[in-house]
Amino acid sequence: MQSAKHKNTVIVKSEAARLGFDFCGISKAGFLEDEAPRLERWLKENKHGEMKYMENYFDKRLDPTLLVDGAKSVVSLLFNYYPKETQRPDAPKISKYAYGSDYHEVIREKLNEFLASLQEKIGAINGRAFVDSAPVLDKAWAKKSGLGWIGKNSNLITKQHGSFFFIAELIIDLELEEDGPIKDYCGTCTKCIDACPTDAIVEPYVVDGSKCISYFTIELKNNIPEEFKNKMEQWVFGCDICQDVCPWNSFSTEHHEGQFINKNGLLNFSSKEWYDMTEETFNKVFKNSAVKRTKYKGLKRNLEFIKPPGNK
Repeated sequence: MQSAKHKNTVIVKSEAARLGFDFCGISKAGFLEDEAPRLERWLKENKHGEMKYMENYFDKRLDPTLLVDGAKSVVSLLFNYYPKETQRPDAPKISKYAYGSDYHEVIREKLNEFLASLQEKIGAINGRAFVDSAPVLDKAWAKKSGLGWIGKNSNLITKQHGSFFFIAELIIDLELEEDGPIKDYCGTCTKCIDACPTDAIVEPYVVDGSKCISYFTIELKNNIPEEFKNKMEQWVFGCDICQDVCPWNSFSTEHHEGQFINKNGLLNFSSKEWYDMTEETFNKVFKNSAVKRTKYKGLKRNLEFIKPPGNK
């Protein structure tokens, strides 16, 4: 006879698949012992730059039971965002995850539906949904639940389809069957380290966030340091370099989420259209996009910083 734990685990995984999540893994909620010293060292070495929010809620980042009373399980989920089409090669570049609607809103809606469906099928469940917007070490939990391994570029990589995935979690007070971690398949490959133009991957598995192009173009509020001039490789929002060169991403397949498909013509923007963009156009084009995080002023700063000599 099936145990309640097994039956509920089957329901959780089938509901995740029904809602379009590509992978679902489960871990026991508890203190992340291995991550604690790593996070502490990373913060002490100031590898978070101006991202001071990373210093907040240190204990909560490492212990989900401090986020949800009575938490027993962390359900980790991956949602594919690899696009069918990409930008014009001559245009300033934004990360693929920002082509469509803001993933925070799209995934959060799915998570809320996920939790509601579990409550309907299983009964009273106390839980919270997280998608890159709270003190949760999402990659650590995804690794712990066997969805993939943390690569040398510090991204979670799946053996099946690479790393172009959003990571989300449900932390719930329901006991479920745990999935164990898988091995690291990076091997001797150093393509991501070799390709990073700002040398942000300071050693295998350690990224200095204060040197990362994504940090410069999104998180940094002051001017981008001049030492990185001519090293940005045309990126103005985020950066995909270390993922684009990863051999495991040769297995990426296009997503099937309508809200992540670019519908505002952005992929066809020429370099001139980017540089001529007014604030009104910015607000219209990026109304529902993650790019709005950088604001018009930030995008213009980024564009000016990467402007080639002689480009008016």
